Amino acid sequence: MKAFVIITVALCLISLTGLALAEENALSTPPAPAAAAAPAPLKIDTGDTAWMIVATALVMLMTIPGLALFYGGLSKRKDSLNTIAMSFVAFCIVSVLWILYGYTFTFGEDLGGIIGKPTKLLLAGVGVNSISDLAKTIPEYIFIVYQLTFAAITVALASGAYIERMKFSAWVLFSLLWMTFVYLPVAHWVWGGGFLAKLGALDFAGGTVVHINAGAAALVGALVLGKRRERSLIPSNLTMVVTGAGLLWFGWFGFNAGSALAANGLAGAAFINTNTATAVAAMAWMAVEWIHAKKPTVLGLASGAVAGLVAITPAAGFVNVGGALIIGLAAGVVSFLSVAVMKPKFGYDDTLDAFGIHGVAGTLGALLTGIFADPSINEMGKGLLYGNPGQFLTQIIAAVVTLVYSGIATYLLFLIIKAIAGVRVTTEEEITGLDESQHGEKAYNL
Repeated sequence: MKAFVIITVALCLISLTGLALAEENALSTPPAPAAAAAPAPLKIDTGDTAWMIVATALVMLMTIPGLALFYGGLSKRKDSLNTIAMSFVAFCIVSVLWILYGYTFTFGEDLGGIIGKPTKLLLAGVGVNSISDLAKTIPEYIFIVYQLTFAAITVALASGAYIERMKFSAWVLFSLLWMTFVYLPVAHWVWGGGFLAKLGALDFAGGTVVHINAGAAALVGALVLGKRRERSLIPSNLTMVVTGAGLLWFGWFGFNAGSALAANGLAGAAFINTNTATAVAAMAWMAVEWIHAKKPTVLGLASGAVAGLVAITPAAGFVNVGGALIIGLAAGVVSFLSVAVMKPKFGYDDTLDAFGIHGVAGTLGALLTGIFADPSINEMGKGLLYGNPGQFLTQIIAAVVTLVYSGIATYLLFLIIKAIAGVRVTTEEEITGLDESQHGEKAYNL
């Protein structure tokens, strides 16, 4: 317990250091010239708009059905439908909350580096011809829905650590609270002009905002819920797992290439980096598993691909293809070790390795972005290998801040939900299976 307190205090001090550096950078920024020319008026580009509509649909496909099938096929037969339902309902909940207040608290004008102003509640002031300052060539409505899909999959990802033992009612309440009190502020810090953005943190498509955030929540929630009665994991439907993984890979092009927010060369770089890192990670996982377990499994190939997708996400629009190769290789090896070695050693029951893949690979990718960011790909990012060692320190600070905040906030939310409605099903319900006990249905009726 003392060690935990010491570590927590140390991490908080690192976070405060990040805040101080952000303030120092802000104060040292020279004022704009008094006679600066007025910027050109924003104009909707039909090509960019068409691409972003497609990218938005691709990211939606990642949650329903991609993640739902991937997680559902991994779970036991008696829990498969409940697992799918967790992703499905998370998308529905976030879709509503994002319109009500999620968008404005994330991308509204910055308030003290912490949260956005509530000036666009219920999308007040947004019209068919509105354009966001962050997406300068597409309708604001498209930008809003695109970012909605990111919030939805982030919430759904955490469910992989909770399945087979969490009340569905508790999950619904968790989705509402976690999206509000964890996802929104973290997304604002990094993407909405908050203190991590001012510090210079790089996160092209969600390594910090999505994967580290969800991974920390997954681990903490799994620890609070406790271990399952039946800890074996024999996937109910590997065909469904591979189908889900394929849909995730396909949809991820919208996730990463779409984050360029335009149909341009940067989107092309993010696209090829995503595919390259994913393929390398899948093969790296297969190779290490082949050595470790003497057989290469199809599940390992699919898991390695997801690890590669996660790791390249923060770096996709910042690194060159060489960087993507290294990130993919590291993701496949390190994520396998986190699942096959670290998890058994520490004994936590992260059912579908949401932390082991998303938390670990997300952190790895965020840190490697600080090393391999190539200014010839994106002038906004310059890593350690290109003469900017400070970027690596900034990436560490952003990752630590997200891990600490998400972990502590998730723990507090679980305590609140536990007091209100309870978080875990009864022993009888767990033995029966959550499909029947929570929904009165079965995924398989034969």
